[in-house]
Amino acid sequence: MSSSKKKNVTPAQDSYQQLAQKHEIKRPVVKNCIRAFFVGGLICLFGQGLQVMYYTFFDFTERTAGNPTVATLIFIAVLLTGFGVYDRFAQFSGAGTAVPVTGFANSIASAAIEHRTEGYVLGVGGNMFKLAGSVIVYGTVAAFIIGLIKTILTQWGGL
Repeated sequence: MSSSKKKNVTPAQDSYQQLAQKHEIKRPVVKNCIRAFFVGGLICLFGQGLQVMYYTFFDFTERTAGNPTVATLIFIAVLLTGFGVYDRFAQFSGAGTAVPVTGFANSIASAAIEHRTEGYVLGVGGNMFKLAGSVIVYGTVAAFIIGLIKTILTQWGGL
C-alpha cells in the first residue's frame, strides 16, 4: 500500500488489514511455475509426436507437417473445451496450458460457448474474437516488424 493511502487509514482498518494479511493463503509460486513448465512441455512434446507421426506415416515432409499438427492440436483443444475437460486441466496446470496454441484455441472456444445463447452472429461471432483479436493484431504486427528487420539485415548482407 502506498504511503499516502496508509496515512488515511483508521486504526480499525489497519488492524483489519493486518489480520487479513495474516490469514491470507500463500500461493505456492515455485510449485505453480514447475507445474506450468512441465504441462506446457508435455503439450509441446505431444505436438512434436504428432508432427513426427505426420511426416513418418503420411505424405508430409518435416517442413509441411507443421500445418496438420497445429490443426490437430487446435481440434483437440476445442473438443476438450467443449466437454469441459480442458478447463479443469488448465486449473491444475495454470499458465502451462495458456502458452501453446491450445490455450489460444481454448480462449476462442470458451468465449463462443459462453455467448452462444445470444445468437450465432452477435453472440458467438461477436464475442469469440474479443480476446483473440488482440493476439491476432499484436502477432501480425510483431511478424511484420521481424520480417522488416530480417529483410533489412539480409539486404545489407548480415544474414
